[in-house]
Amino acid sequence: MARAAAIEPDNPSTYRGGSGEPLVLVHGGGGTPRLWRTTIPLLEPHHDVLAVTLAGHFGGSEIRRGGATLEALVAAVEADMDEAGFDTAHVAGGSLGAWVALELGRRGRARSVVAIAPAGGWERGSREVRRVVWIYRTLLTGSRLLGRFAHLVAGRPRLRRLAAWHHFAHPERISPDDFEYMIAAVGAPGLLEGLAWALTAPGAENLHEITCPVLLAFPETDHILPRPRYGERIVKAIPHAEVVELPGVGHAAMVDDPELVARTIVVFAARHAAAQPAGVAER
Repeated sequence: MARAAAIEPDNPSTYRGGSGEPLVLVHGGGGTPRLWRTTIPLLEPHHDVLAVTLAGHFGGSEIRRGGATLEALVAAVEADMDEAGFDTAHVAGGSLGAWVALELGRRGRARSVVAIAPAGGWERGSREVRRVVWIYRTLLTGSRLLGRFAHLVAGRPRLRRLAAWHHFAHPERISPDDFEYMIAAVGAPGLLEGLAWALTAPGAENLHEITCPVLLAFPETDHILPRPRYGERIVKAIPHAEVVELPGVGHAAMVDDPELVARTIVVFAARHAAAQPAGVAER
């Protein structure tokens, strides 16, 4: 069984550990830093890792009604970076967290960006964004219906697969405790606020202004933001970005295959580091 970082339910807002060049991890919509638990121990030998919680999400800072904008989410992460003493850092994010990571790159706060299953690859009010909002509203309703029965689903691999096939290629690999925690986290108010904002907000904008190295990493079996529908607009907007496919994983790739995701981040960051970390080699 993979080692896991000690991100506890009673103190989930941030996690910091490891040594090396700074690395910020940003989870996706409805998630928490706990999604990175089995990836973090693989990153810590190479990086000073800061895993943050998005504002309005479970364990994160509160966000005013109607205030769940990209600007607010990014500002909160920048505040976490400032508190940690990170003027700049390598940044890796998944889904909404990847969108935040790209914006940090645009603002000059990122040394490099690894964007996994990046959100934002849609146009304002498009069919694509309406589809994503519908999916997450359905997930929110489902998490509320599960409620006190969540532990029953979490404890049965087949039920976990039925409940989470859209996010994970391998729900059976998730521990029951982590799965139950994920269900609870989806109900945080920031997700509903974010859905209301996403319907009327433009997709990712001004990505051509990003000058730092960018790796766009698309999961092979992403049922939430499949590359053909959501990725190509982002690929075209960042001509200098490198693009890879992550084989055998779903939308939440860091849960499906922590080793693959950690290797992807470490190798890319090492290529763009001030000094090459020992023991890192490209494959």
